[in-house]
Amino acid sequence: MVVLVTGANGQLGQALQFISEKHKDIDFVFCSSSELDIADNVMCESVFEKYKPQFCINTAAYTAVDKAESETEKAHAVNVIGAKNIAEACKKANTTLLHISTDFVFDGEQSKPYSENDLPNPTGVYGQTKLDGETEIMNTWEKYFIIRTSWVYSQFGNNFMKTMLRLAAERDTLSVVNDQIGTPTNAVDLAEALVGMIYFCEGQPIGTNRYGIYNFSNEGQCSWYDFAQKIFEVNKIAITVNPIPTSGFPTPARRPKYSVLDKTKIKRTFEIDIKKWEEALQPFPSVV
Repeated sequence: MVVLVTGANGQLGQALQFISEKHKDIDFVFCSSSELDIADNVMCESVFEKYKPQFCINTAAYTAVDKAESETEKAHAVNVIGAKNIAEACKKANTTLLHISTDFVFDGEQSKPYSENDLPNPTGVYGQTKLDGETEIMNTWEKYFIIRTSWVYSQFGNNFMKTMLRLAAERDTLSVVNDQIGTPTNAVDLAEALVGMIYFCEGQPIGTNRYGIYNFSNEGQCSWYDFAQKIFEVNKIAITVNPIPTSGFPTPARRPKYSVLDKTKIKRTFEIDIKKWEEALQPFPSVV
């Protein structure tokens, strides 16, 4: 079984490489952005023609949330055109697509966990381009799973956990936002869930009613302040962390105030067990 992974050098791509040794029965093909620029339709077609994957995990994305406000064309090229190109290549090769999306498709005004049926309403360029990419996929190819996730962290790439640990080595005091509520997602747990979905699909016929949008994050909820406190606790770092409101840390892009995701659908459909976010957070760098 050949599984093509785009965005191999990104955080989730590296997490998939990290777990790939455990899954010897899968022939993973990892493509970095230089090996497969998803915004290039010709490159997409040639890579799919070469490897003929049964599954494609599209982790490639423009994820610089604040920069997207001023780099609209770059974000659109990867998140919208790229998503469409991948879906078209999957359709031509009869490849099942697993595409990674985000909690930023929501405005964060809700007070209960978002389900897959809740109406998206992005408030910034990044969220809008990710939503537009979802739409392109749905309009192009029927064999797709869109997995929305949130607050992804790991020992790989750039993320909140690594930023906190770096800043803690430089400072005695930190201020962290405490009025944005969501759920941290260990990238390795997400990677394992994606591989689990692939095994599930291989093990039994997948009806068209199973394709569609799914949520995945770890379980529970917290603020960024709570997350930071837990990071320092598990890593045994003594530092003063002060809670501040979002208004005290202005950014070009507006963040959802509340973006907890309801995971009922993915747990029932694919029989996936999901760890609580506190349990998933391990001392750096052994996030396994």
